[in-house]
Amino acid sequence: MMVKRTLFSNVGSLAWNLLLVYVCYFICRLTFLLTNWAIFGDQFEWGYMFRLFAAGTIFDTTAILYSNALFIVLFLFPFHWKERSAFYRVVRWVFVAVNTFFLISNLVDCVYFRFSGRRTTMSVFQEFSHEAGGNMTSIFLKEFAVNWYLVVLAVALGILLYKLFRSPRPLPLHGPKWSYYVVQTVSLLVMAPFVVFGMRGGMTAATRPITISNANQYADRPVDACLVLNTPFSLFRTLGKKAFIVPQYLSEEEAVRVYSPLHTPADSIQFRPMNVVVLIVESFSKEFVGSFNTHLDNGTYKGYTPFLDSLLTKGLTFQYSYSNGRKSIDGMPSVLSSIPSFVEPFFLTPASLNNVSSLARELKHKGYYSAFFHGAMNGSMGFQAFANSVGFDSYWGRTEYNEDPKYHGDDDFDGTWAIWDEEFLQFFCDRMTEFKQPFVTSVFTATSHNPYALPERYKNVFPKGTHPIHECIGYTDNALHHFFATASKQPWYNNTLFVITADHASMNEHPEYVTDLGAFTVPILFYAPGMPELQGKDTETVVEQIDIMPTVLGILGYDRPYIGFGQDILHTPKEDKFAVNYISGSGIYQLVKGDYLIQFDGEQVIHAYRFRTDVLMKDDVKDSMPQEVRKEMEIQLKSIIQQYMQRMNNNELVYRE
Repeated sequence: MMVKRTLFSNVGSLAWNLLLVYVCYFICRLTFLLTNWAIFGDQFEWGYMFRLFAAGTIFDTTAILYSNALFIVLFLFPFHWKERSAFYRVVRWVFVAVNTFFLISNLVDCVYFRFSGRRTTMSVFQEFSHEAGGNMTSIFLKEFAVNWYLVVLAVALGILLYKLFRSPRPLPLHGPKWSYYVVQTVSLLVMAPFVVFGMRGGMTAATRPITISNANQYADRPVDACLVLNTPFSLFRTLGKKAFIVPQYLSEEEAVRVYSPLHTPADSIQFRPMNVVVLIVESFSKEFVGSFNTHLDNGTYKGYTPFLDSLLTKGLTFQYSYSNGRKSIDGMPSVLSSIPSFVEPFFLTPASLNNVSSLARELKHKGYYSAFFHGAMNGSMGFQAFANSVGFDSYWGRTEYNEDPKYHGDDDFDGTWAIWDEEFLQFFCDRMTEFKQPFVTSVFTATSHNPYALPERYKNVFPKGTHPIHECIGYTDNALHHFFATASKQPWYNNTLFVITADHASMNEHPEYVTDLGAFTVPILFYAPGMPELQGKDTETVVEQIDIMPTVLGILGYDRPYIGFGQDILHTPKEDKFAVNYISGSGIYQLVKGDYLIQFDGEQVIHAYRFRTDVLMKDDVKDSMPQEVRKEMEIQLKSIIQQYMQRMNNNELVYRE
């Protein structure tokens, strides 16, 4: 009787409790789908969604077994002294606390996914490690208020786990206990391999522990892999993982022949000592720029950037321009050092300690003074550390702004992140006027960032659009207008090359901007008042953020070799231009070149599209595109990945004579 009672009471209760967790994970996945319907909804078909949700149970199993390993052991470990009501009351609280924590992480990603484009990994703790606790607390409290329904759901799931938790019936402690030990030991031994198989994601000897990238085999689009995954799984699988593993796709000689990040100038090149000013505008998606989107909303779309629209007519810009990452910490290395973001943000990897090239470091050879500006607390986002490491002479942040008697630090602080864009851009302009020429500077704006606050005097001034960010974009565009109005009166203005781009796209809504490629679209503008020949809208060339540094150095006639993963737009044949980015939520690389985009999972091409005409990426032409084109693109992408990983691991990011 004790054998039967022990077996069915312990194992049955354990199975019931784990089933409860599966139900909660299902609810979280459904909530994730509904809160991000703009991204996933256009792919909705009952059969496809059922397939994604069914595949999700594989990844749920791994996460649930990892997070409940202690709970399983407590239930089945063969010690008779634990068969007391008090013991299982403690176990109940362990079960509820641990699982509620991981369910909350799933629900947090319902919101954070809109910004990051992926499930949260362990890198998030490094990403925000430089932020003041008050800043993050303020953000979280505001997000709780806006997304109160997720807070209610988290509480409800915790209560559900507590109320429906099933404890084994305590066994009598008198009489022989051999049967109890036999049954408990056998149950533990039988359960152990199934737990291991569940953690690994399969039962066969050939099965490697499943990783984030395995979710792609169930998804038609890489972004849909995030619906298969869950956040606890992504956290467990990235714990202590090495970011850069060098693949052996090609021999070293062949890889260099196909593609090389080494830029060697022509002997006849002549250097032009122009000032360089790079403006990296927070979340400035290309979707927000009216002149790029006259076709949207049946031709009625105006956008939120009237000043930038006017400036675009005076400089060189591009219809096909892309970011290399989806986060702020991706933008700075891409724009200033020609380093794309593969696997993990460069800031968060050991490679961030490497010697790294940059516009500042290269132009130092020509006697340039360099400075980086960011209106947040000094050290925020790791920007100051990166600026120092890549050769900027000075860093100007909120501390320096507050010390300037001309400005009003506390009054001009947005209350969460940084100094308002308008005031900080004026401060930026004032400081440049004091610098010795030639100089190279960069500023990273902040106001168009969550929680999307505005100064009181500008509330209800700009179009509100359909999302709070749109009003902030209008404000920042106006701040740029004031900056250029002031800069145009300065003695250095006519001898300056300006570059304007975004750190990444954000909060896109129109269907063509929420595709795997559309999510990377940002404006890139080169504007030089003293170079009227640098004008026009290029409707053919593929351009990306990592092209900015080589192109700037090309315009200046820089005559020294350097390392940069991008290309000089003005001195590279259009048919050879490419753009590359990495969908971190699913581990997929994308290469855009010519008329095609290919998606590569690290081993093979899994999708291909004619991106110029198929803007919604509906028609997969992997098997119908010219095979020689597909093979050539695949080999080039392999070469880029291989050399990137090798140079990261071997500290080969600067030219050594």
